[in-house]
Amino acid sequence: MSLSVLVGGGRDEAQVRALLAPFVAELAGGEAACVVVDEGDGVDLDRWRGVLGDAAAVRAVVLSEGRPLTGDDLSGAAGVFVAGGLTPLYAELVVPARDALAALPYAGFSAGAAIAAERAIVGGWQHDGRPVAPEDAGEDLDELAVVAGLGRVDFAVDVHAAQWGTLPRAVAAVRAGLVAQARAIDEHTAVVVRDGVVEVVGAGSALQVRPAEGGVLVS
Repeated sequence: MSLSVLVGGGRDEAQVRALLAPFVAELAGGEAACVVVDEGDGVDLDRWRGVLGDAAAVRAVVLSEGRPLTGDDLSGAAGVFVAGGLTPLYAELVVPARDALAALPYAGFSAGAAIAAERAIVGGWQHDGRPVAPEDAGEDLDELAVVAGLGRVDFAVDVHAAQWGTLPRAVAAVRAGLVAQARAIDEHTAVVVRDGVVEVVGAGSALQVRPAEGGVLVS
């Protein structure tokens, strides 16, 4: 499988741009399709073009409710970057084009990173009535939700881990068997996956959560 760069979030443009450098290099001067979802109040295309500023060309693809990503949106692109926002909506609108982007270099930021998984954690702050994350990190969902993702990586991804306190949500998802394993990625941090080799880069951590006898192992 081609390159996947999964960024856990962060507002510092210079740091995020540095994390995306492997993705931009993989474009080899070709055009990046920059996929952004309009949640009803417009999109900040300047922000996303900024973090992709080292790419030779950026094609904005703006999705909205009822307007999902299609193969035609990606025609001729050398790679695809999926931005951040409301993760359940990104899953709804981007995952239908899973086959069209399967062979392309991929970068995802926050929501774009979360939906890259085979089984994607898209939100929720409770599981079986117990809190597993701050309510503000619920992505407009109450119950922990896992849905079909893009299948770029074989581990689930939770994001803003240290900043939003989402590691316990990833732990709950693994403990409940909703996902086989997970990575909880901090802001300004990326998991880079190339040919099955996983590397963590950036300012923070990307803790791995795996099943273990009697519970889970976080490493």
